[in-house]
Amino acid sequence: MAADDERVSTPAAYWIAVSIGTMICVSLCVACRRWPGPWVGWAGRAISVVLVADAVLFVSVPLAEGRWSVQASLPLALCDVALIVAAIACWWPRWLLAVELTYFWGLAGTLQAVVTPDLSAGFPQLEFFMFVVGHLGIVIAALFLVVGLRLTPRRGSVMRVFAITAAYTASVGCFNWLTGSNYMYLAAVPTHGSLLSVLGPWPWYILSATGVAFVLLLILDAPFHRRGLVRSNWAENRQRTRSGANRETAGEKDTADKNGSNENA
Repeated sequence: MAADDERVSTPAAYWIAVSIGTMICVSLCVACRRWPGPWVGWAGRAISVVLVADAVLFVSVPLAEGRWSVQASLPLALCDVALIVAAIACWWPRWLLAVELTYFWGLAGTLQAVVTPDLSAGFPQLEFFMFVVGHLGIVIAALFLVVGLRLTPRRGSVMRVFAITAAYTASVGCFNWLTGSNYMYLAAVPTHGSLLSVLGPWPWYILSATGVAFVLLLILDAPFHRRGLVRSNWAENRQRTRSGANRETAGEKDTADKNGSNENA
């Protein structure tokens, strides 16, 4: 989450940690769906506590070690904000805006950071665990809320999340300009390589990343929109079938009445 520009120094330990996190996420989501109950709420609160603890460590450790700086130590990266939003969403899942932000930010943004980690500390340094727990925790929270608890994004969620993200990014860009920082990599791409590295030079990669982000949001929203569309079409076809059957029944009844009238005549 820091603004360092280093490759992960212990890749084997990192990917083992990612694999463990993946197994925890899958097991948790499956358990929530197959064995729902009061324990699910406590599981969400446990995730929330872990995320808050990670956020507190992110702020306090640089201060304690005397390496705090405006340019690298503030929780301004989108993953840092997503960490707090995910903690709130897991504690209060009824706040659907927090759920939507956690889902879209977690899978469209933080997941990319997991795949291309910006991590200079190696195992077993504290910063290594902070990075792994924080980033994997956001992704786990996103899937726990949407897959495990079945809290799906509402209509209009893509534009809502996109607008919030754009506004926050603009404010961070202004802060970078004032302080010479590079939060969210708005001033320069990471040197170790990431998705931003293939989107063009500065500042054009920012526009490219905006387009990619919007497409990712649409893709993440598509399963829920399509499911609703399929249900709507199914209901409409069923109604048409019923209407057609009713018309046929009414037509047959009219014909029978006419035949009966002719016989009586």
